[in-house]
Amino acid sequence: MTTRVFGERVERREDPRLLRGEGRYLDDLGHDALEVAFVRSPHAHARVLDVDVTAALDVEGLVAIYTHEDLPGRLADPLPLLIPHPALTAPRTAHALAKDLVRHVGEPVVMVVAADRYLAEDAADRVRVTYEVLPPVVGLDRAEEVAAHLVQEVGDVDAALAAAPRTLELRLDIERSASTPLEGRGVYARWDADDQRLRVYSSTQTPTSVRFAVAAILGLPDSQVECVAPDVGGGFGVKIMHPWPEEVLVPWAARLLGREVKYTEDRREHFVAATHERAQEQHVRVGFDDDGRILALDVRFLHDHGAYTPYGIIVPIITSTQLPGPYVLPAYRVEFSSLYTNTVPVTPYRGAGRPQAAFCMERTVDRIAAELGLDRAEVRRRNIVQPEQMPYDLGLTFQDGRPAIYDSGDFPATLRMITDLIGWDDFPRRKAEAAAEGRRIGIGLACYVEGTGVGPYEGGHVQVEPNGRVNVSTGLSSQGQGHQTVFAQIVATELGVPMEDVHVVTGDTRRFGYAVGTFASRAAVMSGNAIALAARELRAKALRIAADALEASPDDLEIVEGIVRVKGSPDAAIPLRTVAVLSNPLRYSFSEESRAATQFSLPVRGGPPVPRGEAPGLEGRDYYSPERSTFANGMHAAIVEVDPETADVTILRYAVVHDCGNLINPMIVEGQIHGGVAQGVAGALYERMAYDEHGQLQNASFMDFLMPYATEVPHIEIAHLETPSPLNPLGIKGAGEAGVIPGSAVLAAAIEDATGVAIARMPVSPSELFELQGGSA
Repeated sequence: MTTRVFGERVERREDPRLLRGEGRYLDDLGHDALEVAFVRSPHAHARVLDVDVTAALDVEGLVAIYTHEDLPGRLADPLPLLIPHPALTAPRTAHALAKDLVRHVGEPVVMVVAADRYLAEDAADRVRVTYEVLPPVVGLDRAEEVAAHLVQEVGDVDAALAAAPRTLELRLDIERSASTPLEGRGVYARWDADDQRLRVYSSTQTPTSVRFAVAAILGLPDSQVECVAPDVGGGFGVKIMHPWPEEVLVPWAARLLGREVKYTEDRREHFVAATHERAQEQHVRVGFDDDGRILALDVRFLHDHGAYTPYGIIVPIITSTQLPGPYVLPAYRVEFSSLYTNTVPVTPYRGAGRPQAAFCMERTVDRIAAELGLDRAEVRRRNIVQPEQMPYDLGLTFQDGRPAIYDSGDFPATLRMITDLIGWDDFPRRKAEAAAEGRRIGIGLACYVEGTGVGPYEGGHVQVEPNGRVNVSTGLSSQGQGHQTVFAQIVATELGVPMEDVHVVTGDTRRFGYAVGTFASRAAVMSGNAIALAARELRAKALRIAADALEASPDDLEIVEGIVRVKGSPDAAIPLRTVAVLSNPLRYSFSEESRAATQFSLPVRGGPPVPRGEAPGLEGRDYYSPERSTFANGMHAAIVEVDPETADVTILRYAVVHDCGNLINPMIVEGQIHGGVAQGVAGALYERMAYDEHGQLQNASFMDFLMPYATEVPHIEIAHLETPSPLNPLGIKGAGEAGVIPGSAVLAAAIEDATGVAIARMPVSPSELFELQGGSA
């Protein structure tokens, strides 16, 4: 056994079990449970006039049918507004089951419980709902009802624009997309009447929040509700929401019926009844000088929030505060209106407002370069924040309500690295050679800064058992990030134990009751630091106990490969597992390690009391709460080829330079980047939500919703830059969303360079690109 340490390329520990088919996802649980199906609105906007369940009552195996009128107490109220904001002046959340009105296709109206899902679907098909169809609002061009309006300004933008030697105006658009994890949403609940406890299993990114929401809405003490996130087959933001209607309805039915009850979402339901993101219409005015230095930036954008605002206005706030990217903007004003439409509600999807921000800023910089006939990389170099300006205060308020201050980074170094990696300076020669062969190739560059590690807190617990096993738990969940690996690396490093001895549990409120969740590139920063602090607390206690046994000072001890020893005298040593025995005198009597402990002549029963302020056992528990978010950053570059006859786009090369502070595990960071780049490619070239004027989603299946396959995702070249964050003990920043953020911007730039056609809307399909070129090669 060898101690695996922070910073090493350690293979993911999670994968062998999952690859052997031993994963336990939501639908692998509760095989004997009753199952749920929903009657969902077929209309985008309508009044619910009547619900007739008569025909469904004859279905064999039917157990119960519920409408809004059946829901008691708080369950009948609108679901919670999770993140209020003063600018959100007209918040709106849905009911668990629709009351009076439906505002998007897919909204749940009736819940059916039956012996299995097939019978539940049969019964749901027989329920007759009478609607008065109302005119739907679809698309930002038709939206008028404002949910929120917010303006932030730094400097005198109007004066700076008026004084600028040059100005440009742009109109940019990003269309809707969605998370579409391979595993949809799901919830399974069982009520223990003897213990008066409710256990909820949910495919969620926020098990603790689900626990608290279910307890509050169902009127139960928190102590009577447990929530467990089993293996989660992807989230990407859509599983942040807490609670979904299904997450309170299923536990309520389980308690009411005294039976296990389960619901698993089918693919069409995910498209029409979960959440979407991205859609924005952006209007830009920029002032700059003859050298390409930006003097003023004025951005107004409209944000399509769909039917409801359950997650507040986090997405447009992030767009507005992340839009400056790595650039110095002496005068910056951003104004947005978040508008209601009769479409699926909007909540964060991987990147969460940042892809829109990067698209806006990077397209603007490219336009400045084109206007002046300057190299695009050179214009960026002239505008980026310098290392000596760190920490750099944007003068804006970030999503966490705290100042947006870049804590660390070396943007000029990142720019040098990405241009070297992609071969920027040599590209004009390559482009000319390709043109001589009748080929059209182009190169693009895009930058981003990503706020990560948002609070308010996460916690960690580390315990050493008398057999040497190290148990680690934290409350946030995992859905593919490699938490069992990176958290084990942190603990192995902090404690000086073999990584094989470290066992990590996440997403189980029985093991750790307080947490926030896995989203916003926060898990490593928040739980990683909390676990490190807990391990340090445990280590200090272990050294105190071992010092008594070895008759040495704690300052003279070290822990190596699970052995506590005197520095420079390795023979004066005691195993950490034996220290765990000594930490709990009662446990000593039953331990196989007791024989080893006796050599230190320590009494057990009736022995020394536990010191004041300490507890029996060798464990540590701590929480980490940041003063503000930490900011990762990076740059992407891509080379594409556009077919002169079909306008089909092929990505020839894709390069990434990323800075997330100190790297816990470079291989896992690269895996996160790979996955994000795939989603960035999807958002740039393939994915869109095709609504018609009636609010019907026309491509609500994987047959019609385009996604990139492995054949469309390019080989990705990655280089790392490490500028540690001064804000947390480990010096780390988040990495989960970095790959997706500049995808649309960098590919738009490369396509524009290849074709000479201005790209102002993403995604862009071959047919659209063909039309932009005038309908000919």
